[in-house]
Amino acid sequence: MSRQLPPLHALRVFETAARAQSLSAAAQELSITHGAVSRQIALLEAWLGQTLFVRQGQRNVATDHARAFAAEISAAFDRIGDAALRFGKAPRTRVVRVNAQTTLAMHWLIARLPAFHAAQPDVQVVVTTSSSGDAAFRGGFDVALRRDPPPRPEWEPYERTVLFTERATVVAAPSLLEASPLRRLKDLAKHNFVATQTRVGAWEEWLSAAGVPALRPVRFHRFDHYHVSLQAVVDGLGVGIGCLPTLNRELAAGRLAMPFPDIQVDGATYVTLVPRDADKSKPLRDFLAWVHAAASTPVEDVGTEAKTRRPARRSTSRATRQTRGGSTG
Repeated sequence: MSRQLPPLHALRVFETAARAQSLSAAAQELSITHGAVSRQIALLEAWLGQTLFVRQGQRNVATDHARAFAAEISAAFDRIGDAALRFGKAPRTRVVRVNAQTTLAMHWLIARLPAFHAAQPDVQVVVTTSSSGDAAFRGGFDVALRRDPPPRPEWEPYERTVLFTERATVVAAPSLLEASPLRRLKDLAKHNFVATQTRVGAWEEWLSAAGVPALRPVRFHRFDHYHVSLQAVVDGLGVGIGCLPTLNRELAAGRLAMPFPDIQVDGATYVTLVPRDADKSKPLRDFLAWVHAAASTPVEDVGTEAKTRRPARRSTSRATRQTRGGSTG
């Protein structure tokens, strides 16, 4: 496909001038003359057929149109820079940049990072988060941790390795269960259900596996992201669907409890994604080895095993029906 691109050097000069709000400041930042900046701006204006800067007193000021254009150009340059770092030769650094979805970062990854730092004290792990399965991977990273969706062409440049598959069950705040116990499945009808827009069908899948697909709560409380829903459950707003091993620490610490631990369904599968052709540094290789080992290690938190036991594999039991999890969280 043929692209109609303006002069790229002129774009860079323009973006700097608009961001700095001064042609002189742009000249200083780029180490060129004020006249050179003016010529590049004039070249871009001629190409666009639009005036980008107007004279106000002693200064050239970007127009509203130009500022909006500069914001788009700046975002594009950021993506180009991130892609160059991701697919270029790895710098000689002891930094590993990890981009993880918010729930996994908050409840699983960060809790385990002290163990990595103890084993690799000279490696810095920089964690950024994403609240969606953004296939465009905005922002620079060395490895991404994602809930595994159906195959996407955008993921082809990345090595995909399974981290773990969640198991989902009902979770609730102990204070809520003390006030209104859940001794039988029909007791759920006395409670509010907390649901997540990014995990559509989670409650329906669990209720079907439990053999009570028609059961309905007092009301539904719906939130846009899973980590927000989990906080609502911890705060006692209602009962929710929680996933193991992601919530093992909350269970071990007594912030959450599982009233029906033997009724579990398969949740989402998390994966690591690393650019195929990137030059992988030793710190990155060490981190990948560690994170996959951590995912395959039995629950290490004291007291968690009793709260996270897996359901018995009984072919006739309604509690062993397995379903797959959905989209992002």
